[in-house]
Amino acid sequence: MRYKIAIVGAGIGGLASAALLAGDGHDVTLFERFEQARPVGSGLVIQPVGLAVLDLIGAGGVVRALSSPIARMSGHEAASGRPVLNVSYPQDAPGRGIHRAALFGVLWDQVATRGVPVVTSARVASAPQAGGSRRLLLTDGRDFGPFDLVVDASGAGSALSPLRARALGYGAIWGTVPWPITDFPRTELRQRYRAARHMAGVLPIGRLPGDPQPRAAIFWSMPLAGLDAWGTTPLEAWRDTVTGLWPQMAPFLTSIRRNDQMVTARYSHGTLRRPWSPGLVHIGDAAHRASPQLGQGANMALLDALALAHALRGPLDDALADYAAMRRWHVRVYQGMSAVFTPMYQSESRSLPVLRDRILAPLSTMPVVRSVLTRIVAGTMIPPLAGVRAP
Repeated sequence: MRYKIAIVGAGIGGLASAALLAGDGHDVTLFERFEQARPVGSGLVIQPVGLAVLDLIGAGGVVRALSSPIARMSGHEAASGRPVLNVSYPQDAPGRGIHRAALFGVLWDQVATRGVPVVTSARVASAPQAGGSRRLLLTDGRDFGPFDLVVDASGAGSALSPLRARALGYGAIWGTVPWPITDFPRTELRQRYRAARHMAGVLPIGRLPGDPQPRAAIFWSMPLAGLDAWGTTPLEAWRDTVTGLWPQMAPFLTSIRRNDQMVTARYSHGTLRRPWSPGLVHIGDAAHRASPQLGQGANMALLDALALAHALRGPLDDALADYAAMRRWHVRVYQGMSAVFTPMYQSESRSLPVLRDRILAPLSTMPVVRSVLTRIVAGTMIPPLAGVRAP
């Protein structure tokens, strides 16, 4: 079956959906609000389940070449040096640290190869129904359609999604820096904590296309008031705070000379109970949001795109409910775990970090628990898609 589909948003979920759906023969048009489509943000981790989707798209090989394999995630309490986080990936299926710009470029090339038309400077005002189909109305008055389906992949700022997520009290600043001379391994995500009020991290993210320089994403946790004031925060005072928590991170901070080299990120938590209505479906952050603590954001968007592509191989009347059913339990489980674990790492709580350090960390060394943690970070705690029909 072939449908006429509009995809709103050229982020990870939107580009993956465009590539998969165009590859299945659908008539796809991609709408992007920027004058020139571009990525936003620093680094991320592609988990094995997300990499499997990229393999299906045909982008897995290039992603492996540009990214850094992440064999382990480790974290220590700053004052005592006590291990708090120690999770290894399966040896044959590491995570992949990658710059958002590199992943964006790979997916953009896949969309271009499939000949998907792109409408830029397209800020969507609404997607009204027109009989049994949908139209797209832009804020500048342009009107497109009708479409059999509009896919809302426009993220947390979606004008089409009814999701009203709960803002979290902590966010972070993120930056991309050249990998310095250091004894840090380029196969680990490393973090340092002071209670749950401060968290610093270093993530290897491979390299950008055409540039052999290896890079790292660095991040620093902040309450919302700190994010609001970041633009005027003295850099030297901030560096002193970070290196006071974690002296070994100092080489990663030397290239940060302006506040705008660190991008602020605010997080929220929420899920649409019904991520679709007739002729309209929401994926990625337009459908569900959580903190990045479990490293699943990009993977959720990729899995949503895959589930939608599978569902649209059948009748449209059933496809959207099928998509929601395929993703329901995986999203619910990871949303629930994010809600439980995030306050242990980013909050004002005094008791939760003690529980994390004194009870959960020792338990994580037990073989059964370590196996569970490995499946959690790999995204395979439960099947990512439920009830997938054969193509």
